[in-house]
Amino acid sequence: MINKQNNLYGLVLCGGRSTRMGKDKGLLSYYGESQRKYLYKMLDELCDKVFISLHGDQMNNISADFNTIADNDHFPGPFNGIYSAHRQFPNVAWLVIAIDMPLLREKDLQQLITSRNHEKTATAFATGEKKLPEPLCAIWEPGSFLPAAEFIGENQSGPRRFLLNSDVQLVFPEDDTILMNANTPEESKAALKKIQTSEINNPATTK
Repeated sequence: MINKQNNLYGLVLCGGRSTRMGKDKGLLSYYGESQRKYLYKMLDELCDKVFISLHGDQMNNISADFNTIADNDHFPGPFNGIYSAHRQFPNVAWLVIAIDMPLLREKDLQQLITSRNHEKTATAFATGEKKLPEPLCAIWEPGSFLPAAEFIGENQSGPRRFLLNSDVQLVFPEDDTILMNANTPEESKAALKKIQTSEINNPATTK
């Protein structure tokens, strides 16, 4: 276990509409509790503060036990939630996790934090095969947000393209499958099967 990181805030990105899943992905259960609660608790072990990013409709249906940040519709797509968080707390770095990554474990986030390079724009996981930065499982440094907002706004692109054009510390996980996305019912079932049958993703081995 590593110590909590000062001036590193955690953000669980839950503000998507979950249209392909057909239900709120944050309410799915992979480990006996909602995915948003599971990720929130995991980040709370590692970060100074933790927040859940939500769109307006979701704000009325969230427990007071969670710190929340409302998406402000600055940008389309997931960068909107990240940028909204930065606007509220502009002087901290953000460890961002997308809600649709059910195979992430605490030790994976520990690896990301240990590998953090404060001098880079961001420290991001990447698969060993494609070596592309994963912007939604990354630490975004405080100085990265304004350049990202300018780049994404001018190019009508997403956060990955910005990171591809930036100085980023890539971190390669022990197992690429931890970056698996579950955006459809079929992908969710496949992720749950991996969790239930694979020792590497068993909650008992996550720390």
